[in-house]
Amino acid sequence: MSLRDLFYHPLWVISTTVLAVVVRLQRRLRWRPDDCDVRLAGKTVIVTGANTGIGKFIALDLARRGARVILACRSAARGSAALKEIREKTGNPDVHLRLVDMSSLDSVREFAKGILEEEKALHILVNNAGVSGLPSELTKDGLEISFATNHLGPFLLTTLLLDLMKRSAPARIVNLSSFNHKKGTVDFSHYHGKNLSHRMDRIYNNTKLHIVLITNELARLLQGTGVVANSVDPGIVTTEVLRHYSFILRWLFKFIGFFFFKSPEEGAVSTIFCAVSEEMEGITGKYVDSNSTVALPAPVARDPALAVKVFEMSKRVTSKL
Repeated sequence: MSLRDLFYHPLWVISTTVLAVVVRLQRRLRWRPDDCDVRLAGKTVIVTGANTGIGKFIALDLARRGARVILACRSAARGSAALKEIREKTGNPDVHLRLVDMSSLDSVREFAKGILEEEKALHILVNNAGVSGLPSELTKDGLEISFATNHLGPFLLTTLLLDLMKRSAPARIVNLSSFNHKKGTVDFSHYHGKNLSHRMDRIYNNTKLHIVLITNELARLLQGTGVVANSVDPGIVTTEVLRHYSFILRWLFKFIGFFFFKSPEEGAVSTIFCAVSEEMEGITGKYVDSNSTVALPAPVARDPALAVKVFEMSKRVTSKL
């Protein structure tokens, strides 16, 4: 029997399907949002990229807890649809849409200005928005678009809102990274689109490493302020993050993902854990894995000297543009 005949044999097909179903049914979460009774009445939160996928489920959970939730989205149409859905499902009218394009530093500044003028407090900031697979191009700021969207835009937003968060302490910053940060490298020329490898998700991996490093340094700088900062891995999630890849790759990802990967709702859990759980109260500068467990990131992500360099370079780049 040839290998091809084996793959098409009914016994192989049935046994493989049964195994996949069993794997899916046996997926378990160490921590579940429904088991956490923390309420957020009187608290204000911002979730970027909240119109779809993981971000929408994060915002949905925080709204259910009674928070004032600001959906920071790029698309007015999709953001409005998410706003309506979250209000209807939670019965919380204090959910609002504010537009921002994280790849544009001007847009980030305008968004932050509006928040500072309109909001008296900010207790939770979730930097969720991110892209993968974008063709490399430069923004009008001269920045590589994936680095601008995933790292430099969120970095600027966080720094602009820090004083408000300090006045609102205790407060939490949650930055979405990925286990793929372990494959990333640091090269500051990447910020301007130079010396980049465009194979698969190499650029994405690099941005996610920067996020862990930035979060670690931010946590160090915020010690004693009552504001904590942690990075989190949502896991492999079947979201729209691959929308810029080929149809075949997206179809294969969704097919395999149905059995083995997390749904967007499951992918939101580790971030919600960082944002609201009592276990994470006062915890800062940590990396939380997709099972809502504090874990060690890659060795390069634990380099404090490199974290300082990345933070200072990011500050320099975003402040002069």
